[in-house]
Amino acid sequence: MSKIPVIEMFGPTIQGEGAVIGVKTMFVRTYGCDYRCSWCDSAFTWDGSAKDKVRMLEADDIIRELTELAADNFNCVTLSGGNPALIGDGMMELIVKLQERGIKVAIETQGSKWQDWLSRVDMLTISPKPPSSGMSTDWTVLETIMNRMKDTIVSSYSLKIVVFNDEDYEYARIVHKRYPEVPFFLQPGNDNVTEEGDISARLLGRLEWLFNKVIADPGMNNAHVLPQLHALIWYNKRGK
Repeated sequence: MSKIPVIEMFGPTIQGEGAVIGVKTMFVRTYGCDYRCSWCDSAFTWDGSAKDKVRMLEADDIIRELTELAADNFNCVTLSGGNPALIGDGMMELIVKLQERGIKVAIETQGSKWQDWLSRVDMLTISPKPPSSGMSTDWTVLETIMNRMKDTIVSSYSLKIVVFNDEDYEYARIVHKRYPEVPFFLQPGNDNVTEEGDISARLLGRLEWLFNKVIADPGMNNAHVLPQLHALIWYNKRGK
């Protein structure tokens, strides 16, 4: 059986982003990413600083640990990273075994790599990274993923863009225009992921800025603007 590089598991907590915002969930965070976003809030999953925390686990190991953490106090698991789409067959096994137990699976990935198991997850968030990340979107790969998801009847999927500035907002408009039929979410970026204490006032100020951009923009009539809900409540704390 294929193993999955896991750097942390925690929960139950509340999903703070995207189409499944507000849902109680467990988190399984995988190690490794093909991006190096300048503002990444989980750089420990790829920069080597927490490499000694990585464990290679089989699907049954992960399910057992989730159950030890939360017993029956969850019916959703969020697979996060890093980029979980870097992982092959082991992830398919985990998804199937969770679903066989009546547990829904949510995943977020940047849309840089296709895996066949992406069409098996219950809730897929595709989150291409805007210019402020320092990364470049491979539009051909993204197009392939979006076309494959369009043909599946298994997954619910959506697009989410994190917006830090006007250039990011224009990038979001391009993505939305390319895929107008796909549910589309915007959220303001957290530009200081190491700040301690209450950051809610700063985040709400950025949310108001993004609200005003969307309100004035006829091209965003179908967009959903959301906060990073967990950051408003728990600030920059890990494991929340």
